[in-house]
Amino acid sequence: MADIITKLFLEDLEVLVDIGIHDFEINKPQRLQISVSVSLDPTQIDDADEIGATFDYDFIRSEIKELVSSRRFNLQETLCRLILEKITIEKSVVGATVTTKKIDVYPDCAGVGVQMTYTA
Repeated sequence: MADIITKLFLEDLEVLVDIGIHDFEINKPQRLQISVSVSLDPTQIDDADEIGATFDYDFIRSEIKELVSSRRFNLQETLCRLILEKITIEKSVVGATVTTKKIDVYPDCAGVGVQMTYTA
């Protein structure tokens, strides 16, 4: 039987972040939506029906919230990379994608952002 790839995701988590390079952005938190998708190594997944048997998306959410409240960011690229680094520390992670999106920049689009992907 072929391996089953498990993919967890956290979609459009809305957070306030002090982010941006322009003077009008500094010290004025902006709404960002952050989405994360994580692919797990099937050999690292336990068949038990309990939270300890898989990667916990509560961990993803809490790590993002802690990170965005801990400092200011000039670039979405920096925030995106740091989130990716936190997630890919787990040995069961074989792939991950993080997307950050400023949702209030332009009135004629849903957002502007960055997406980064990690593959083991």
